[in-house]
Amino acid sequence: MGVKALVVQLVLVGVLAAVLALALPKSFFEDWGWLSGPLAWLVCAALTARIVHLPVTGTLTGAVLAGLPALIAVVVGVHWLGTLIAVILFAFWCARLTVDRSLDAEIV
Repeated sequence: MGVKALVVQLVLVGVLAAVLALALPKSFFEDWGWLSGPLAWLVCAALTARIVHLPVTGTLTGAVLAGLPALIAVVVGVHWLGTLIAVILFAFWCARLTVDRSLDAEIV
């Protein structure tokens, strides 16, 4: 499930980033990137949760935690590297959610 989540999140983030980059001027991202970036990340994570059948709340929690290193990357000036790292960490989180759900099913 982690690989599925990685691919889905990567595609969703990439497509949304491309659409926004084509639709909005660079000044929008300079002024509002601090808000639009994390919001876009969370929207993509919620969609990923639905597509790969994961709990939305747990998936969004993982998205927030995985996004923290991306903030550091933005400050350092390597935004896209931070995004790639965040997607990988997010995939690990989603894989763990899958393991936790399967363990819950075994207990019941």
